[in-house]
Amino acid sequence: MIGALRTLFLAAVLGANVSVAMAQEAKVAFGGLSQDPSLPVEVQADKLSVNNGDGSAVFAGNVVVVQGEMHMNAAEVRVEYTPGGNQISRLHATGGVTISNLADAAESREAVYTIDAGTIVMTGDVLLTQGPTVLSGKKLTIHLKDGTGVMEGRVSTTFVPSGN
Repeated sequence: MIGALRTLFLAAVLGANVSVAMAQEAKVAFGGLSQDPSLPVEVQADKLSVNNGDGSAVFAGNVVVVQGEMHMNAAEVRVEYTPGGNQISRLHATGGVTISNLADAAESREAVYTIDAGTIVMTGDVLLTQGPTVLSGKKLTIHLKDGTGVMEGRVSTTFVPSGN
């Protein structure tokens, strides 16, 4: 009888984990990825092209963007400025994008960081690593001001029980 209850309990627990792991959307805490969007943004790259007509700049080749503790690496980053051209309004990164801050890291094909809103939207084979936990999905929206986020699009993860 105890063996049957144990089996039933394990089946229920494993079933719950599978349903969570295969969900279409998962809310995730991003304590390590919280960030003050008012901090200065530093950009380094191999090449810079400026377009005064539309108020943008394209950094290409080994691009590194730093804002406080947050780092973004990509093949190319398009920077869009506010009207008047004195402040960055949006960063659009493409090509092997990695965003990291303390213990959290996220990878994707593309990312759009809207500075004033304090949001980063990552798309294309998104992989989020938080310590031993790894999540994957099609889209990750990170809210930097409060350190929260949502992973969408056939979310998958593996839970590692404590003590293993």
